Amino acid sequence: MLRRLHPEQPDSFAFTPDNQKWAEAQITKYPEGRQASAIIPLLWRAQEQEGWLTRAAIEHVAQMLDMAYIRALEVATFYFMFQLQPVGSVAHIQICGTTSCMICGAEDLVAVCREKIAKRPHQLSADGKFSWEEVECLGACANAPMAQIGKDYYEDLTAESFAKLLDDMAAGKVPAPGPQNGRFASEPLGGVTTLADFTGEDQNASVALADRLGDTLKRIDGTEVPLITPWQGVDKVKPVDSKTIKRREPKPAMVTPVDDTGASKQAATAKPKAKPEAVAKGAEDAGNGTRPEMLKKAKGKADDLKQIKGVGPKLEKMLNALGVHHYWQIANWSDEELAWVDDNLEGFRGRASRDDWVAQAKALAGDDKDGSGRT
Repeated sequence: MLRRLHPEQPDSFAFTPDNQKWAEAQITKYPEGRQASAIIPLLWRAQEQEGWLTRAAIEHVAQMLDMAYIRALEVATFYFMFQLQPVGSVAHIQICGTTSCMICGAEDLVAVCREKIAKRPHQLSADGKFSWEEVECLGACANAPMAQIGKDYYEDLTAESFAKLLDDMAAGKVPAPGPQNGRFASEPLGGVTTLADFTGEDQNASVALADRLGDTLKRIDGTEVPLITPWQGVDKVKPVDSKTIKRREPKPAMVTPVDDTGASKQAATAKPKAKPEAVAKGAEDAGNGTRPEMLKKAKGKADDLKQIKGVGPKLEKMLNALGVHHYWQIANWSDEELAWVDDNLEGFRGRASRDDWVAQAKALAGDDKDGSGRT
């Protein structure tokens, strides 16, 4: 199936401070030089923040991981977990349409979506609160028909109970996930035949945890109870009183549909990314170390700084904006000057030391120690 980016895109993307901190911590899970392995969790967090995955978000994540844009785009378009178009501000509904669910009434659920949300998949409802699609098997065949809404399963649905779920969500309520016909989990409809004396809780463990964390319709925003993340020094889930959890207020519709295909104009709400020129202008007194002597312009022809491992087009542009145009400049950096550069490469802090730019630049500069061409 061909998956393309939505025609209407915001101009920029930026993680919230909490999500930026989370993303930087994720990158530390991977060995040096393998940061690209964090691509899926970072794209997912960007989608959770915005509701869908924008081109600006994909490129922002690629820059954080020093990946070519096309590589990040390949990941985003390959996995169907990534939504490449605006979704409902309250919920995006995924109806399982594979064999078991189809036999048990999935087509009735699709009919409800067409009636209450929009005629076509991925089309926003008139109020912008909902969107829907039909997906492949979600693996809850014993509880068919079912739908995934947000991160949770709503199972044992009928057209009537599903319609009520949508009405409740539209009214700002957060229905408990799991079976909707009174079943505890996936025991036989006729009643349990084993463990008959089990007197468990009202909800199974998965549903109870989602409800306790307030993590049902709510999108991840960085304020959640920390899960098991040993690389961040967190070794257990903190107990939370479910009565104190703040439910996510539905966001205003992100877009206003302009036709029956769902095409619309996207409001750019993220803060614009700082331009390299802005970094250069404000960098004089920023960070640690000592600012190296910079050039207002290259002496003759500028060197191709991308020949240095770890320097891509964006970093080269940033270095040029700071006043770095030649290998010999980098080769002459002292430890204090290197520390300053490391602290002022916005989005790439520590890169110069990590990839040993000074040694690389000395090899590339050869006998030209000061740009004069002399030894």
